Amino acid sequence: MHTPPPAEHAGALRHKLPRIRMPLVIAGVTTITGLILLCWPPLELPTAQGRAAGLAIIAIGLWATSQLPEHLTALLFFLLAMLVGVAPSSVIFSGFSSSAFWMVFAGLVIALGAKSSGLSERLAHSIALKLNGSYLSLISGVMLVGVLLGFLMPSSMGRVVVLLVPVILALAESFGFAAGSNGRIGVLLAATFGSFVPTFAILPANVPNMILVGTSETLFGIAPLYGEYLLLHFPVLGLLKSAVIIGLIVWRFPDRPKPYTGRTDNSSPLSRIEWKMAGILLLALTFWLTDFVHHISPAWIALSAAMLLLLPRIGLISAQQFSNDINYSPLFFIAGVLGMGALISHSGLGARAATQLTTILPLEPGNNLLNYTSLAFISLVTGIATTQPGVPAVLTPLADQIALASGLPIKTVLMTQVLGFSTTLLLFQAPPLVIAMRLSGESTRPAIVLALLLALVTIVLLLPLDYLWWRLLGWL
Repeated sequence: MHTPPPAEHAGALRHKLPRIRMPLVIAGVTTITGLILLCWPPLELPTAQGRAAGLAIIAIGLWATSQLPEHLTALLFFLLAMLVGVAPSSVIFSGFSSSAFWMVFAGLVIALGAKSSGLSERLAHSIALKLNGSYLSLISGVMLVGVLLGFLMPSSMGRVVVLLVPVILALAESFGFAAGSNGRIGVLLAATFGSFVPTFAILPANVPNMILVGTSETLFGIAPLYGEYLLLHFPVLGLLKSAVIIGLIVWRFPDRPKPYTGRTDNSSPLSRIEWKMAGILLLALTFWLTDFVHHISPAWIALSAAMLLLLPRIGLISAQQFSNDINYSPLFFIAGVLGMGALISHSGLGARAATQLTTILPLEPGNNLLNYTSLAFISLVTGIATTQPGVPAVLTPLADQIALASGLPIKTVLMTQVLGFSTTLLLFQAPPLVIAMRLSGESTRPAIVLALLLALVTIVLLLPLDYLWWRLLGWL
């Protein structure tokens, strides 16, 4: 007769068994599913759309679970896309010619210049003197800096990569937060999420906002005003969401800053190198703030600043520093994400998915709550399929059909897109967040956790509050 093993023996046996890691399982399932679609596209879809779906599932699964470094997933996407011939190389590698790619490159150079010149450390000490107190006040202050930059600088990638990361890393060090500590992660998340997530409520602050304005004006002659857009979105998606982010960081990544022991006197004159770095930054900031006059892309302004820093004799960064101290992996990640979005758009998969959603989801004239919920869901799902800049590109041409089915004004339908593209469910949707974590040397997992928690609170609490705010303003 068989007797069960003793409890301690069973426990030892359990310890010997391999531990199942859910992210690994998800990555494996999505990769296998994507490969099946690549080899045998479903008959219901054109071959190009089926293969594009397979590539997207593989890339999204690996980026969402971080089972491969982001740049390796991007390289895998490029390789598979070219092997199966799903689209022309000009589409697959279009990310390398985008302004976002060159903004990241320029940001890497400018961040190195700010660090090597000592200017980032000086700025960090200036901020530290004002935030020297509790962990809550430190996180809140850093968050406020990030949001305020959204009013000053038009590119989220530039704000995060160029200005914030080098300063915030020096700030964390001045409060005694070591690499990998909750405090360092918390300060970094406050800066990056603060300069990116709430600023979707500020009209020129992020790329999807401007795509929405441009396409709606081109197709329907509707161009939201700065103040109108701010009043509609900023109270809930800006201010309240900022408070939620602060609360989640303090709760999920608690820490206690050491008493500030860094430089207490910043009155010493700037060195010649600091003056040069400050002058280049101020020149770039001046052009960023006056883009409504000259219409030069923020990326080319940043690239001009990077060129000045790299020039022999004039610049601050030597050829050796450029070769040794710049991490190029974020460039491949941003190119991969943008290439995937271009592929989905080129194949027609994004538009097909959005059209199917509009026919499946309930839209009923007169039922504003149902329509609001459905349109927020459409925008949210489209953002996962196409990344955030793809939402207005895909949904804006469908606005007149959606308005007819829902009975809502086209302007209201257009503004519901912000509900979706301002909510980040999977981190690959938001390249500035991933790149900031990579530049800091920290894992992306804390940012993934915060993004998921924030999305949950947004869906359960903030979107219902936003519905009431829209009703109060007469938009619904």
